[in-house]
Amino acid sequence: MPRFDENIEVLLVDDDADARNLLRVGLLEAGLRVSVAASGEEALASLADTLPDAVLLDVIMPGIDGFATCGKIREAHEDVPVIFMTGLGESEHIVQGFAVGGTDYVTKPLVIPVVIARLQSHTRVSRLMRATREALGAMDTAMFAQDPEGVLLWCNAAARNLFKSLGMEAAVVEGQALPACLTAPWREGVESLHTAPLVVPLGSGNVEIRRVTADHENITMCMLKPAAAATVTEWKPPRLTDRESEVLLWVARGKTNRDIGEILGMSPRTVNKHLEHIFEKLGVETRTAAAAAAVRQFSMKQ
Repeated sequence: MPRFDENIEVLLVDDDADARNLLRVGLLEAGLRVSVAASGEEALASLADTLPDAVLLDVIMPGIDGFATCGKIREAHEDVPVIFMTGLGESEHIVQGFAVGGTDYVTKPLVIPVVIARLQSHTRVSRLMRATREALGAMDTAMFAQDPEGVLLWCNAAARNLFKSLGMEAAVVEGQALPACLTAPWREGVESLHTAPLVVPLGSGNVEIRRVTADHENITMCMLKPAAAATVTEWKPPRLTDRESEVLLWVARGKTNRDIGEILGMSPRTVNKHLEHIFEKLGVETRTAAAAAAVRQFSMKQ
């Protein structure tokens, strides 16, 4: 039977005394530290005192069942792996378990080496996530994460202090939409253009914001720091002529060279020549990147 090298503690929750004791012995033999609970209520009381590295949770129990117990665990502890124990063929339990925040599941009758392998995998990931979260939280650099809709998912203490100093503490709340200036640069397809820091007005001051995650990620992690007011200027396409600005506007609206030519009364070849100049001035190579520049300009004005 595989053994753990790490000092890992598991909370085992099952109302069946025989099944609970059998699994407890197997886990102890593998080198784990095991605490037990016979109900959801006992499990929650135990978690209030001691946070284990993982929870093995039976689904069907009297009182608070496994699903409700998992939901309450997730309200207080995001990173603790919760592994459901369910019967073979109970696919609805598996689906519901994931829906309430379960990490994984094992099927009864339990195979101890399989349970141990799942625990080993998930506790390692959990510890890494927890260490990363703690490291980011302790950083002096302000950091926050937002989802694709611009909702604040997380921010560290440095970010909260910065928001507070700018009078934005009430407007920047986890689970709620962020101010547009912190979301617009990385939405609506403009993300590929802006890996460099941007300076935007926020509350009573200005901040420099830089994205630190890749374009394709569903979660956007950003770094913030205060910026001098003198560095804040309205973003504009650099050195574009009026005609080039018109062409860029219609490119941002998805028009083809032929469409733009008809709208502005010029040939598609002339439109293309203007685009070449625009690409050179903006330092981009594609229509998409040029359109992104225009989208950002209009987004930041809103």
